[in-house]
Amino acid sequence: MKRGERLTSEKPLVRIRRKRKESKKSSTAEEILEMKQDEENRSVYELKESIQSSFGQTADLIMESLKIAETDGMLFYLSTVIDNNQLQQTLMNKQTYQSNSSFDLKSKEGIKEFCEQLFGGSGFKFVYTLEEVSKEILNGSLAIAFKTFPSYITIAMPNSNLRQVSEPTSQTVIRGPKDSFVELASINMALVRRRIRNPNLRFEEFIIGNETQTKVFLGYMNSIANEKIVEEVRKRLNSINVSAIFESGNIEELIVDKTFTVFPLAFNTERPDTVAGQLMEGKICIIIDGTPFALLVPAVFTDFFISSEDYYHHYSISSFLRLLRYVSFMIVLIVPSAYVGILTYHQELVPTHLLINIMAQREGVPFPAVVEVLIMELTFEILREAGIRMPRAVGQTVSIVGALVIGQAAAEAGIISNIMVIIVAITATANFVAPVYSLSAATRILRLILIPIAGFLGLYGVLLGLVVMVAHLASLRSFGVPYLAPIAPFNSEDQRDVFIRFPYWGMTRRPSYLRTAQPVKQKNKGSNTPPDMQRRNDG
Repeated sequence: MKRGERLTSEKPLVRIRRKRKESKKSSTAEEILEMKQDEENRSVYELKESIQSSFGQTADLIMESLKIAETDGMLFYLSTVIDNNQLQQTLMNKQTYQSNSSFDLKSKEGIKEFCEQLFGGSGFKFVYTLEEVSKEILNGSLAIAFKTFPSYITIAMPNSNLRQVSEPTSQTVIRGPKDSFVELASINMALVRRRIRNPNLRFEEFIIGNETQTKVFLGYMNSIANEKIVEEVRKRLNSINVSAIFESGNIEELIVDKTFTVFPLAFNTERPDTVAGQLMEGKICIIIDGTPFALLVPAVFTDFFISSEDYYHHYSISSFLRLLRYVSFMIVLIVPSAYVGILTYHQELVPTHLLINIMAQREGVPFPAVVEVLIMELTFEILREAGIRMPRAVGQTVSIVGALVIGQAAAEAGIISNIMVIIVAITATANFVAPVYSLSAATRILRLILIPIAGFLGLYGVLLGLVVMVAHLASLRSFGVPYLAPIAPFNSEDQRDVFIRFPYWGMTRRPSYLRTAQPVKQKNKGSNTPPDMQRRNDG
């Protein structure tokens, strides 16, 4: 009995120990379950906290809860950069699939199945860092986080409701394509792809701007372009370290060989056909997201006298127009300063009757010739700038007609002479002949520099200024290519497309100064020759 009593006395202790063990097991299981839940919720909470801390209190950041197959998650996006139509369709699908419990959202395969049904099977990808998620959201993506899945899902939905493709505004043509680049880089690359359906056309992406994270694309023909020049452009783009990039002009100033020059060392254009044509010649294009102007490098001086329309007209017409541009350039550069130099120091060069008429007109003018020219030139520049900033309907009228009206009124008032109005009108009109604005802007600056030099030194000053300008041009390089090529250094084969344009069948080689991988662009020259030339050769 004693022994039995002792056994019965030990039963309560055993029960207490068993209860303690069971309570320990249950508490351990609860802790493990809580730890698992914490780990599952960590991806969602971490992303939410990271997004909130990164974007702060911004009104366009949207965070919505999501529950699919009894699994909690969250949606993140910026309402200002995402495609709202595609987003609304996605949200409607989300409501449809919220009651569907067939998805296994713990595995990557289940997530893929869910995304394929919800988003149409394309446009989504997995990202694994919070920094990548923030970048994708800024680029117009929808981000999703599930508590049962460690990585995040992003779906590209960029807002495409931007300016549609329209006619170019700064480089217009009579004959040729009427489309132009827009502010979306993907559309601009598509416009180039439509013209060059070749797998050798490559586009490399760069992210430039520490704060703006601007997308920049380097385009070239892999089978044609000089690899050394491509590598040099790639190197210069990678070396850019600035906080913001908004326009191609920002990139241009950071990658050109020399910044202290008025001459453009990179060719900017808004025409896709110009970019496509130059790519086929072996040049390299730089397309920046957010601007309709692309850059073409290397650029030489003669490029700025060539219009894309030259290759659509008959070669005789194109050659005449191209020569006219060179003559207009010399008129804009020399005529005002030559007028000042001749009238101040070299009056014997003017015929007597013409000189008497000019002096009679200037009899009541209170200013010397150099001051008279500067007053009229600066007045016209002010009116030109006002015409650009004013509404398009009245802008051109203000810039040209306004200058002539003011000039005529000033001549009648005796402030300037009538011959001065004629010179400024001819100069201003000739300046509009330049097909590229950057060249005309450089010419205007040089013209204003040569005028006071002519006032001090006469025609000798004009000649000295031109010599200095040519020496400066000869010293310039564009990505290692001489700026005056193919004139200096001279290449006879390249002269077929400089001052005049040879027939299309006669331009068989690419520019030698680019040293392309394929110097010959048209093989079988005889098959491209027109029938009349073939008969002449046969005879």
